[in-house]
Amino acid sequence: MDNLNTHTGASLYKAFPPALARALLDKLEFVYTPKHGSWLNMAECEFSVLTRQCLDRRLPDINTVTSEVTAWTRTRNQSKKPVNWRFTTNDARIKLKHLYPKLLD
Repeated sequence: MDNLNTHTGASLYKAFPPALARALLDKLEFVYTPKHGSWLNMAECEFSVLTRQCLDRRLPDINTVTSEVTAWTRTRNQSKKPVNWRFTTNDARIKLKHLYPKLLD
């Protein structure tokens, strides 16, 4: 889940009666992507591609949006584009060194 301010338990209490909100919260565990780490979220990566390839222009109505997104989704799924992670484990160890625990000799 990204760090959007609505992604908290409080938003459930705004949308549902308290008992239902509590029951839903008991079933959830919030796990957030790191700040400035949206590239780690596969859904956000796909939405970015969708925006650039399909929604990069004005569409006149919701029916056009629906048909364009449906066609894009079909093509995207058929192409089976793999994710090419360019940020390797070694890159992470260098760039994120401050996040790794210090090992004692």
